[in-house]
Amino acid sequence: MRELVIEKSFRYGYFTLSSGQESLYYFDGRLTTLSPEGAQLVGRQMFALVKDSGIDAIGGPTLGADPIVAAVALVSYQEGKPVPAFIVRKDPKKHGAQRHIEGNFPAGGTVAIVDDVITSGGSILRAIEVVEAAGARVGKVIVLVDRNQGGADELRKKGYEFVALLNADDKGNVSIGC
Repeated sequence: MRELVIEKSFRYGYFTLSSGQESLYYFDGRLTTLSPEGAQLVGRQMFALVKDSGIDAIGGPTLGADPIVAAVALVSYQEGKPVPAFIVRKDPKKHGAQRHIEGNFPAGGTVAIVDDVITSGGSILRAIEVVEAAGARVGKVIVLVDRNQGGADELRKKGYEFVALLNADDKGNVSIGC
């Protein structure tokens, strides 16, 4: 999977990230997770991490988590251990049911929060706040790539179990995580 992620999702050069930080590489996980092979590989690996851990559902912040949670839900069904999926909106919907969380959310249950990448951890922490305010417990946080820029440490300091499938250093060298 490492080679596929590097090929599809890493671009090297000089980039300014959404956090304002400068980077020697840009990572767009959707280029992997929205590909048929990538969806299958990521879905299988993340499902393996949640299938026997008491997780009632899997979700995360839109847009990076969207294809991941769909892939895990599909793989889990194929494996006979269905794990429902949900998405956490950045802001509550302004019309209709005005939901902040869409999909199959188990209020009172234990969930895994996933995303394609973690840098500072801001978007994942916002999603966790929404999920916990809605009555679920976060049992695990999983990302495809940890940029090793403090986000994982912040989650661990707050007591969350954190797992990254892959790690990237400041130059974009990628290693196997977990």
